[in-house]
This record gives sequence, structure tokens and C-alpha cells, in this order.
Amino acid sequence: MRRLAPVVLCATLVVLAGCSTGLPGGPTGLAGTPGDDTDPVSTPTPRPTLAPGESPFPDRPLVVSVSNEVNQSRDFEPLVAETLAYWEANAEQYAGYEVDYRLDPDATDPDFSVRFVAGIDECGSERGHPAGCAPVVEKRGQFDPPHDVRIQGGFSDASTLAVLKHEFGHTLGLRHDDAPAEVMRAESVLTTLPRTDAVNESYAWNGSELSVYVDLGATPQRDRDELNRQVDETLAYFERGAGETVADDVSFVRTQNRTAADVVIQVGGETPCERDRGSCRYVGGLDPDGDGRLETFERLEVYVLGLEPEAVGWHVGRHVGYGLSLNTEDEYPEPLQTDASFGERRSDWWESG
Repeated sequence: MRRLAPVVLCATLVVLAGCSTGLPGGPTGLAGTPGDDTDPVSTPTPRPTLAPGESPFPDRPLVVSVSNEVNQSRDFEPLVAETLAYWEANAEQYAGYEVDYRLDPDATDPDFSVRFVAGIDECGSERGHPAGCAPVVEKRGQFDPPHDVRIQGGFSDASTLAVLKHEFGHTLGLRHDDAPAEVMRAESVLTTLPRTDAVNESYAWNGSELSVYVDLGATPQRDRDELNRQVDETLAYFERGAGETVADDVSFVRTQNRTAADVVIQVGGETPCERDRGSCRYVGGLDPDGDGRLETFERLEVYVLGLEPEAVGWHVGRHVGYGLSLNTEDEYPEPLQTDASFGERRSDWWESG
């Protein structure tokens, strides 16, 4: 009996591409009046405007330093240099004035200090671990160096460059609704440095307890006790370590919420399988490094159809094993290897380990 090929979804991590912090004298808002029971209404102060060609900066090159607080094996300076060159060429078009920078990585008194950090918990009013953080400089009274430009240091070169351009756009007074949209939009798809693929991890889920939804709605009532036994015995087998082939601290708990479940096991009914007898799976998760392969599992769906109830556990075991990082045939425990006979697949194979 042919086991159907897996269907894999690669979900790319979407994160904020930088959020700006306000400076004294910048835009403010009114969030209601004490004692007023009406909904708060934001009334922003008009943005200060500069005369055509006027810059909020002094008439000299702006000194930019670089500090690497996260990964000493990486050289971020070329990415910073490329960012500065980009805005030297484009500031007049988008910010309305020319800008000149001088990159001095070790400067002790810089105008802007670019800091590559492990993480950013907040940026002004923004929460949710933004990818970067920089001040919005819109008029001379706001420029009081040095100003920090913080960048998360775990992204790929291409994504790091995108975040740098975005944050330096903020330092020129640009906001998320300003042009160029491809640089200044509030959210972007970013990729990390290469990470170990889920299939090569010993365990690729974020938690050790996995919720399981079992759908037997399309099966005859007379078969459901046996089908539940097949599923429960299979999951218990993996909780015991499946013959020392998987992590021994994984556990499963039944849930009635299909949408929120980590694992869905469906017997019968409509399935994405390509044949009307056998089994197939769907795996979903995150691909933060953008290599087209999952690095973290978030969802496993197992579909079984056209089989006797006694064979369901073996098929479920094959797919759950994949979700627990069993990939090659020799990694599977002996009872779940594909050379198991017709009778062995319909036996209480889980009693062997």
C-alpha cells in the first residue's frame, strides 16, 4: 500500500520592520479629557514643516558610529555604509533636503550610534519586539546628538539592510505612510540568518505538550471505540519515547478545538490525499530564514481513509513520527518501518516498545 507524499506549507515570519520613537517637540496627541466618558479622540499636532531644501541637521557631515553587541563574527559596517549611500542619493527626493554622512565605526562623539542588539522589547509606544528603532527628526530643535539607532542583529544581510534603510528614513523625518513605500512601510517580511531545518532538529515544536483533535465524524459509530483506541495507543507509544527514537518528554492532550490544535487526526471524510485509500499529512510552521524549508513546526494534520480500523494506528504513527523529527527510514522504530507486513500493521504493534 503506497503511503501518500506529505503536503508541506512554508509560512514566513512577518515582523515589524522598525518603529520610530518620538523626540521632544515632536507630534503629540490628545487622548480624551479626564472625566469625559466619550471615546478618546486622537488630535495630532500638525507636523512641523521645513522650508524647501531646509535640513534639521547642522551644515556638516553627520558622523555615524557602529557597535556590535550581538554577534562578533559578523561585520555590519558594509551594510551601514550601503544604507548611508542610499540616503545620500535619495534624501533630497523623499525628505526634501540633501544629507551627507561620515561613517566612523569607532567614533566617540557620533551624531548617530547604530547599535546591533539581540532584541528590542519596545520602541516608544510600539510593542511586540520591533526589528529596529530610531528617532524621527523633523526640525532643528529635535536634533540633540548622539541618537541611538537600534537594529536586531539576527537577520539576514538583505533583511538587515532593509531595516537599516527604514530606520535611517525615520531619522530624516519620514514616517510609515511616507515614500518610498517599499522602504518605509510599517511591516515587512524579514528573514533570519540560516537556521537548522525542523527535519534536522531532535524536536521542532515550541512546547513539549501537543494538543490533539481527533475527527471521527465520517466513520461508522461501530468503529469509533477501536479508532479511539488506535489513536490513544499510538500517542502513548510516542509519549514513552517510541523505542528511544523521539524525545521522551513529549506529551499529548486531547482538545475539542480543531482550529487551535497542534495535531489534527482525521479518519474518513473529505481529505487532501491524492488517493481514496491510505494516508497523507500536512505540516505547517515557520520558515524564518526564508530557505523554503520549515524551521519550526506549528501544525500537523494526519488524514487516513479507506482503511480498516485496525490499520489506522500504524498510519497515524508514521505521520506523528515525522512530526517528531523522524525522517529517514532507519530513524523510525522497527514496528513503524515500511517493511512491516500487512498483519503487523494491523497488530498491537505499540506493545513492542
